Amino acid sequence: MSSLEISSNAAKAAPEAPIALGTAWRAMLAVNVCLMAALFVYKIGFSSPDLQYTQILADYHFGFMKRALVGALVGLAFQEVPTWTPYALGAVLWFATLTCFVLLFDKVFGLRRQMPLFVFMIASPLFLKNFIQTLGYYDIYGCLLVIIFLLVPARSAVYVASAAAAAVVLLLIHHLHMLLYIPTLIAVVAFRYYLVRAIGKADLLLAAASLGLLFAFFLFLQFAASPSVPLEQLEAYMNSRMTGPPLRGTIWVAIFYRTLGNELHDTWNFMSTNVARFPIYVALIALHSPLIRLFRSVIQSLESTLHRRAVVAAIVAVSLGYVVIFAIVFDYSRWVASWATCMILLLLAARQLAAARGAPEAAFDERRSRGFAWILTCVPRLGTVTPF
Repeated sequence: MSSLEISSNAAKAAPEAPIALGTAWRAMLAVNVCLMAALFVYKIGFSSPDLQYTQILADYHFGFMKRALVGALVGLAFQEVPTWTPYALGAVLWFATLTCFVLLFDKVFGLRRQMPLFVFMIASPLFLKNFIQTLGYYDIYGCLLVIIFLLVPARSAVYVASAAAAAVVLLLIHHLHMLLYIPTLIAVVAFRYYLVRAIGKADLLLAAASLGLLFAFFLFLQFAASPSVPLEQLEAYMNSRMTGPPLRGTIWVAIFYRTLGNELHDTWNFMSTNVARFPIYVALIALHSPLIRLFRSVIQSLESTLHRRAVVAAIVAVSLGYVVIFAIVFDYSRWVASWATCMILLLLAARQLAAARGAPEAAFDERRSRGFAWILTCVPRLGTVTPF
């Protein structure tokens, strides 16, 4: 039996003896902790949250507009928003995400029994380490909410309704979550609620109504929720909410006025440069091959053909959403990292589905994964627009 075999039904089976974490894995964990601390110091001490600060200055003062919910909530606490707010809020969310992920991993795999697998996930520069690079951005909200819905009970239609409400909140935070994390959230709801019970008409109506509402609201945000005042007026209002120096021109405020046409033009104007970086992304994904093998093993362990097809369909649907994002917005490093994060979350969701059905064990091979884990450990993050 492999030292990293995964109990398929940990909640029901007798507790297994914890795996002794080898010297290499302990060193790897220590390096990752130190690296994350260094990334926080560098991010907070040596970079300026220009875009993040501008986004948090937006609210509903001039009427409803997209990506203004966080700024409106911050405005309830601060009449003038301190310049440290994006990083402070981002750090709180990062540690909340880390805490919830640890709880989720322990629930799904067993933290003491599967520490090397946990270290491998923590080592990934496409997961928590990259959220330090994007500190203050709104991507992490989606990741955190998906983890929460993997943790909480899914016993009634309240779970579905709550997930729909959470998806609406994500759209209010940033409409791009419609493709970033909402598809993964939908897959989690499908796995944990719809695939494990007999479904009635009321359940189907709730699902249809929720999906229809989300799609309609996304279209409204995308095409009809731009600021109702001239750019200069919005900029002047944002400057009045600042504690630091005024915004440098209108470059950051202009993001609230960008159209789909603007995004497509800029993305395809730089497409040749971005395509040249694709081998870097492919290489980093290939280094996660132990997780890919584990995911495949978990899918194969599912007893029901319907469940196996549902998991594969979720992987394809989430990936297609990111293909659309790649065609529209050029923050490729950020999107690749978020896609990988969604794959990790889908792996955990599928593992829950396998455990619920008492599926056979799936193995994560320590010897084949240690070398890849060391390489990933040494990569601090993927980046935001360009790699590293």
